Amino acid sequence: MIRMRRLRANSSIRSLVRETVVTKDDLVYPVFIKEGINIKEPVGSMPGIYQYSPDRFEEELERIISAGIKAVLVFGIPVHKDELGSEAYNDNGAAQNVIRTIKQKAPDIVAIADVCLCEYTSHGHCGIVCGNEILNDETLEPLAKMSVSLAKAGADIIAPSDMMDGRVGYIRNALDANGFKNTIIMAYSAKFASAYYAPFRDAAESAPSFGDRKTYQMDPANGREAVRECENDIAEGADIIMVKPALAYLDVIKDVSYTARCPIAAYNVSGEYAMVKAAAINGWIDEKKAVMENMTAIKRAGAKIIITYHALDIARWLKEF
Repeated sequence: MIRMRRLRANSSIRSLVRETVVTKDDLVYPVFIKEGINIKEPVGSMPGIYQYSPDRFEEELERIISAGIKAVLVFGIPVHKDELGSEAYNDNGAAQNVIRTIKQKAPDIVAIADVCLCEYTSHGHCGIVCGNEILNDETLEPLAKMSVSLAKAGADIIAPSDMMDGRVGYIRNALDANGFKNTIIMAYSAKFASAYYAPFRDAAESAPSFGDRKTYQMDPANGREAVRECENDIAEGADIIMVKPALAYLDVIKDVSYTARCPIAAYNVSGEYAMVKAAAINGWIDEKKAVMENMTAIKRAGAKIIITYHALDIARWLKEF
């Protein structure tokens, strides 16, 4: 008889043969930076997550440093919004200022800058709008200007999340032309039009004022198309590719891992976080066990980098093991 249970006999043996291990080095913590002064505003649909103004962000940065998290993903929320999202490339914007703070106070932390117009436009879409159409080519220039502005502020990684065709190559050319040849691009390559983003839109104040994002974000039914999107972004110069969301798209992460010859990131998104938090608050699940199981699944599927709002909790739990 083949006795597979021999390898499960006790915790020491299980640890010895464990195939997938999650560490805090795998984690990226997203932060929401709102223009203004003395702001620490809880996000109602995301327990434990806050919007911070740049002057209050150092409180959160201390927690990040203490936890040993080595990378953050910065989202900016401006006061002024217009149809063109012009505040996105304001060199004195909230995101730019916080990136400077991170690199001054904790230079070893990897500062990742989200690049998209949705937080900055009055209509909430990720691109320039004409009527009810979200224009692709006209959106590339402001995305490139935003990328250069964030790189000037000190961003180590530029992360375009808009899903416009051709934006990775356009941004790569703009970064290179402005002296940022070594700035990494982590592309949201397979970003699906998902219901799991709803709490994020509260946090980032970025819900579209009309329609939806299905003409540029991916159809959740299409797995092969996701692989093609990733291949296109790699060909245009992406250094890291991303699948978003994570838990409902583990099959996509696995499929991409078979062909991609670059690091793969996965975004454990706001709705996935909120569901676990709500169930834990109600006593329906063990939060720690559920979160660690989810993280293990994401990494087992093929992601090296996990962007998650659970990052600070995970870092604490890992110290307890």
